Amino acid sequence: MLKRAKRLHGLADDLKPLPERRDIGRALAIDEKLRLIQTAKAKPEWGNARLALTLALNTTMRGCEIKGLQWRDVNLIDRTLTIRHSKTEAGERAIPLNSAAMAAILELRERAKAFFVDNLSPDWYVFPSGEGQGPKIGPNRATVKPDPAKPMTGWRSAWRSIRAAAAKGEPEKGIPPMPGLARLRFHDLRHHAITELAETAASDQVIRSIAGQVSQKMLEHYSHVRLEAKRRALDALATTRPEKQNPGVSEGGYVTRNVTKMGSEEMPARKLFKTLAGTTGLEPATSCVTGMRSNQTELRPQLR
Repeated sequence: MLKRAKRLHGLADDLKPLPERRDIGRALAIDEKLRLIQTAKAKPEWGNARLALTLALNTTMRGCEIKGLQWRDVNLIDRTLTIRHSKTEAGERAIPLNSAAMAAILELRERAKAFFVDNLSPDWYVFPSGEGQGPKIGPNRATVKPDPAKPMTGWRSAWRSIRAAAAKGEPEKGIPPMPGLARLRFHDLRHHAITELAETAASDQVIRSIAGQVSQKMLEHYSHVRLEAKRRALDALATTRPEKQNPGVSEGGYVTRNVTKMGSEEMPARKLFKTLAGTTGLEPATSCVTGMRSNQTELRPQLR
């Protein structure tokens, strides 16, 4: 505000910026991710947090981007989401929807049509204010209804409940606890999604086009993740690839299909030469005029 009012220069020397966080977030283990998704399905009142969790894990969107999503930003035909408002201009982008994200959007659409009307307004929010809070009674003893013209403020309570339940587990049912989920931030879901993108050997340009602004420190971390993914892939080749029966022979080529698959019987040299030469010799067949010239050339020494 001071900068916009052209008054910051008078206080710039006395202002100390808040310390920036140096951590880049954490990624989930595969069992932690599955536990979190399964726990979010346990209670209907966690529906908004579950759908937001699904979008974060499959689109790399931030929590503020999910809350600000409007139906005008959803293209069901092209299966894309358009982020029009983000923390920076680099965050404005289009994101393709995979099957999990598309299923979450369709579920949100059906819920919105049940709450309001069949024809949704493009200006309405995908996560409307008041949705999922239940039939609460306000000061005027009227039921609080969702307001699609306003965005949802958040799903903090549901997210904390999901996180705590997933970390606690159910020892009586043989489900062990996962203490690492107890302090998981919702923003860490974005970091996990980008980490999985890096493990698919996606380039920095592809990651930026999907995730928007990504710091250089994070890109350096993801470069390390890509290297480890390549190393695991190559290690898998050394442990699972069967040995060739005929070392030195390329698989699937023309020679393999037409020559080496004849069994133990070798092709005779005369037959191979005949196949390559044909009936007209190694050179292609010539016209009759050329043949006449050849005959005349052979007769010249005899005439002399």
